[in-house]
Amino acid sequence: MPMIPEAAFAMLACAKIGAIHSVVFGGFSADALRDRIQDAQAKLVITADGAFRRGKPYMLKPVVDEALRDGCECCEKVLIVRRNFQDIDYVRGRDYVYNEIVMNESKYCEPEWMDAEDPLFLLYTSGSTGKPKGVQHSSAGYILWAQYTMEHVFDVKENDTFWCTADVGWITGHTYIVYGPLAMGATTIMYEGVPTFPDVGRWWSMIEEHRVNQFYTAPTAIRLLHKEGADVPSTYDLSSLKVLGTVGEPINPDAWMWYYEQIGGGNCPIVDTWWQTETGGHMISPLPGATPIKPGSATFPLPGIKAEIIDENGNPTPKGEKGFLCITKPWPSMIRNIWGDSDRFVKSYFGDCKKDGKPVYFSGDGAMYDDDGYIVITGRTDDVINVSGHRIGTAEIEAVLGHHENVAEVAVVGRPDPIKGEGIFAYIVIKGTDSISEEVYMIQELNKLIVKEIGNIAKLDAIRFVPGLPKTRSGKIMRRILRSIAKKEPITQDISTLEDPSIVEKIQNLVQF
Repeated sequence: MPMIPEAAFAMLACAKIGAIHSVVFGGFSADALRDRIQDAQAKLVITADGAFRRGKPYMLKPVVDEALRDGCECCEKVLIVRRNFQDIDYVRGRDYVYNEIVMNESKYCEPEWMDAEDPLFLLYTSGSTGKPKGVQHSSAGYILWAQYTMEHVFDVKENDTFWCTADVGWITGHTYIVYGPLAMGATTIMYEGVPTFPDVGRWWSMIEEHRVNQFYTAPTAIRLLHKEGADVPSTYDLSSLKVLGTVGEPINPDAWMWYYEQIGGGNCPIVDTWWQTETGGHMISPLPGATPIKPGSATFPLPGIKAEIIDENGNPTPKGEKGFLCITKPWPSMIRNIWGDSDRFVKSYFGDCKKDGKPVYFSGDGAMYDDDGYIVITGRTDDVINVSGHRIGTAEIEAVLGHHENVAEVAVVGRPDPIKGEGIFAYIVIKGTDSISEEVYMIQELNKLIVKEIGNIAKLDAIRFVPGLPKTRSGKIMRRILRSIAKKEPITQDISTLEDPSIVEKIQNLVQF
């Protein structure tokens, strides 16, 4: 679905009748959509004919048609919202047009009374293995935390206008576009476009026009707008703003200061929020007007949240030393299960860290306490890349690239990107060719494969063809070494244990920027 009101209508309608919904980001490919339909055993798919981006129409229904072509016998019906009115194919007996059938429906629907622990929705997120995980959230606990964080983190009042710029295909859109603001009785804004069309003042003109009180966006967007139009906000009246927020990744101090001074006029606290799909809502964040804020830090756990940084033995880490960010007590909106895979749920979240001998929830993020005791998130500790706030598992990308007939081996890592936070860097060993022209051709082919299997969000930023990969004698690829090379950092790891230590220098010589 595009970012239109009917996307929220569909979510809320499912909640009202007790059906579990699973929203899939519109940028995913047909193959990625098919995987999610099959895993959830979805009976109904709701989509649109298409939408508009930068003023031009693009299509969504053909992606659904392709996804349902094979292996999705569980899906019985498709409901289509007419948005851009382009020509689409219809399957008789399966496809129905929302705009037509809604005219004959009653405006009243008796709600289904649900138990507190009944599933409300599934949301698929990338993990360190190739198969996406269906994160399962409950009815009561999730809604409670959405409302709690809206009230205390954003200081939202009933008559406020709240704008979160996320997509409803991600957890941020669920909690802070639909469920949280509406639970508070606030006005929520949905925006279908991009921040730079028709010009870089688009977002600021909307804040001025709609008198937005709380504004919540990603550091990627802040960096982009800072770069493209640093002085543009001063031409708009942004005085309605009371609280600014960031989400999805750590924000660098330069972008934070521009956001604070140019968007908030030096008067709005910035809530730099840390949380995950699995947590359902904010875990670590300043409280506006109560917590002294600091650029680059999410500050402290919210009241009631026991978030701790521990080492591999479960001991608290001293200030300035990196450790594992864990949540050591349950909370209302925590993930209840991985859909259809309880063993993976336990292994993924409670299999790596212990405190006092007992398993605790491990976020997958590293963190440390600074000199003032503030929490600073240092990034993922597993093989997940955070691209513009979207978590993409390296195994998922590697599995796609490995399908190409000329790829012998592949390893994917993240490297810093000034706009997206992290870009995707692939090291590829190809079969039987040293031709530069063949390599150029393969770059195009591999990115086509990525777009087809996963979507544009996983498109590779850089590909380097290498003679081999740094492996231990047991065959494990040392991605830490590859990350250091991609970041142009010196190799500090011990390479003497590698099967072929000379491969590191060979790769370094080939990776030129």
